[in-house]
Amino acid sequence: MFDALNFGSLGNVLTTLTAFFGAFLAALWLSLVFWTYRDARTRTQDRIVHILAALVVLVLNILGVVIYYVLRPRQTLDEAYQQSLEEEALLSQIESRMACPGCGANTHIDWQVCPLCHTRLRKPCVRCGKLMELPWQICPYCSTPASSNHEDSSPSSNATPVFD
Repeated sequence: MFDALNFGSLGNVLTTLTAFFGAFLAALWLSLVFWTYRDARTRTQDRIVHILAALVVLVLNILGVVIYYVLRPRQTLDEAYQQSLEEEALLSQIESRMACPGCGANTHIDWQVCPLCHTRLRKPCVRCGKLMELPWQICPYCSTPASSNHEDSSPSSNATPVFD
């Protein structure tokens, strides 16, 4: 029974398994270095940080990956760019909203008077009929001077309620 077990062949099997396990660990170690380098490239544009992050993982192995994971920027460059685009879109929506100077209610660009407080918002051009802002002295559409308009174009009329 003991003759069936060949201790020499068992040693060869263990050596082969150890070699495969060592090769696997080396491949894992190198893949972690490359992953860290690529991940650092997606999170910052600084090349020194790319190299230092890969070197930390190269030297410290798994502990280096943990250190990198703790210290890396939270967002990728693409995520930061997308977030800035979303913020700009929200700000442009907020800025594009027209508010009544009298009551602060939301108004539309084509309203002459606020429907809540009757404050004059815009004046029509006498020649082309398009709406102009109250302080404008000339119609930007047909170049008719605003003095020929019948409405008062003084800035104080912004907060003056108009009752028809």
